[in-house]
Amino acid sequence: MSKVRVRFAPSPTGLLHIGGARTALFNWLYARHTGGTFVLRVEDTDQSRNTQEAVDVIFRGMRWLGLDWDEGPDGKGGFSGDRGPYFQSQRSSIYAQYLEKLQSGGRTYEDGGALKFRMPKTPGVVKDLVCGEVTFDRTMEPDLVIRRKDGSPVFHFVNVVDDLEMGITHVIRGEDHLTNTHKHIALYEALGATTPQFAHIPLILNQGGSKMSKRDEGAALGFYEEAGYLPAAVRNYLCLLGWSPGANEEILPVEELIKRFELTKINRSNARFDGDKLFWMNGEYWRSMSDGDFRKFTQEFLQRTRPEASQMDAKMREGLLKIMREKVRTGRELADWMDPYLTEEYEYSAESRKKQFSNPDAAKLLGMLEAGFASLGGGMDEANAEAVCKRIAEEAALPKPAKVIHLLRAAVSGRTVGPSLFALLVVLGIDRVKARLLRTKKLLEAGQLGVTA
Repeated sequence: MSKVRVRFAPSPTGLLHIGGARTALFNWLYARHTGGTFVLRVEDTDQSRNTQEAVDVIFRGMRWLGLDWDEGPDGKGGFSGDRGPYFQSQRSSIYAQYLEKLQSGGRTYEDGGALKFRMPKTPGVVKDLVCGEVTFDRTMEPDLVIRRKDGSPVFHFVNVVDDLEMGITHVIRGEDHLTNTHKHIALYEALGATTPQFAHIPLILNQGGSKMSKRDEGAALGFYEEAGYLPAAVRNYLCLLGWSPGANEEILPVEELIKRFELTKINRSNARFDGDKLFWMNGEYWRSMSDGDFRKFTQEFLQRTRPEASQMDAKMREGLLKIMREKVRTGRELADWMDPYLTEEYEYSAESRKKQFSNPDAAKLLGMLEAGFASLGGGMDEANAEAVCKRIAEEAALPKPAKVIHLLRAAVSGRTVGPSLFALLVVLGIDRVKARLLRTKKLLEAGQLGVTA
């Protein structure tokens, strides 16, 4: 058997769809599993729709997922490998040679300025590694346009030529391309070439059961980078959309995924995308990160999304990250939770206003809390911070300290949820806690913390 050569051939017309990312991943896994070559080819013949920005999105998404390619553009103005760069827009002379070959063999004719390929009327048989043997009735199949009247070659034709020129041995792509495959086989046969092996992978469906489109939330790979998901978690989850490692296992390191990946293990049925399952898996990866990896990830994510975090006191920032890590599961959640501590002019949520500051005794309790923390002097730990809350609840004749604790959280963070409160107080420090209590009390007394709808 010749060395495996597979390719990912996206069209740069917008976002990198989650289905396209999964196709790239399956090709990459198979190449790495077999010791083969993974080729990246940009199918940019439709100049009216293609943009450099869309090309950059593809490169960024693949690099983010860790899908390095062996041949093709490297996304930095050059290309990796000793062949390429593979942009179809730069290969017109190659296509012209193959068009001439088909024309000289009498397999084409002109029609309205376009060039058409004479489709054979015999049954079209596709022997697919996933779908099995599929036969298409071609008796009524119209002839195939392979060159438009403006002189530009059509996708079906250039797709075949490129796969032939690049020595692609296995075409792994979405099942929506299966109906085109018998046309491609006819072109291979007309060119006297051996066809590659085909493996059409199941479609990705949304929660409603229809094909996941770019309009569905989470359909773009970039969504997960922006939301602060971990690339390894997204890559692991995408592996499970149409493929199974066996043994009821789901979370596996990439080395193990490569080791186990076989085309024969790809499922025939369509895969349903489950955002909740991906969120859960990201949480599993999040918890298993080393302290060093977590520090590196948060530093990069916050620098991009909350650059003001770099101006915070380093000790407080590290303390906040440590106690927040236990409760959040994505970079975006982490960044949102950091917001109240990036400034002393923090906002108060509508929920905190409604649930905590609407209490007529809130200002009185805030004053008692401030005095209680002042009585600690300069030393505060979780135990004596909790003791302050219990003592004030008793002094205010409250049955439980919960009302005091919830009010305290809202006062020092503007939120009703967050990291462990007493750990948070220690990280903030006694002076900042007292200042935040005083600020909230003054705003409340001034009528600036009224209930919002």
